[in-house]
Amino acid sequence: MGRRERKKAATRQSLADAALRLFLERGYDQVSIKDIAEAADVSTTTLFKHFPGKEALVFDADSDHEAALVAAVRERPDGRSVPAALRDHILRSHLDTLADPAFARFRQLVMNTPALRDYGHRMWMRHETALAQAIAADSGAPEDDPSCTALAHFALEALTLARHQADPRAALNAAFDLLERGWHPPARRAAGKSERGSARDSERAAE
Repeated sequence: MGRRERKKAATRQSLADAALRLFLERGYDQVSIKDIAEAADVSTTTLFKHFPGKEALVFDADSDHEAALVAAVRERPDGRSVPAALRDHILRSHLDTLADPAFARFRQLVMNTPALRDYGHRMWMRHETALAQAIAADSGAPEDDPSCTALAHFALEALTLARHQADPRAALNAAFDLLERGWHPPARRAAGKSERGSARDSERAAE
């Protein structure tokens, strides 16, 4: 990057760092745009040149996430399926951070702040179009192929599902097993269905 681009990147990072520090110290709703600008030693006008609002300051790496998702599809090893590649990427880049103590406060901030939780979900799901197009291009399907869009959508939603479960890793793996292999009833449900079928067969025989 040139000098101007480096300066812009530094200002953006300074704003994001100041915002997160203040949010963690005081709580999201107790921090204003003016507070963040003053902490980063810039004007509020400068802040809005880099971020559209308070929520965006917390999710400043959004464009990096999209590029990484697309790369997970395009650059996966030979013989690796798209669902498997996306599973590996999301486990490594997102779920593994849940075990990091330094990430715990950030996660708590987001999950306990409805505005951040909703904004984060919208920003994450915004990658659906780019991911679906990458999947379609990889498989030779039309860009608007509904099956590619469905795979992209549910692969992204799998992370949201997993984060709300007691065992996020097991939940994510279960979701991607479904995407990879299709639906198979759990053993207990299958057994119950079989027992009901046997009961119906016995009733018919008695008639």
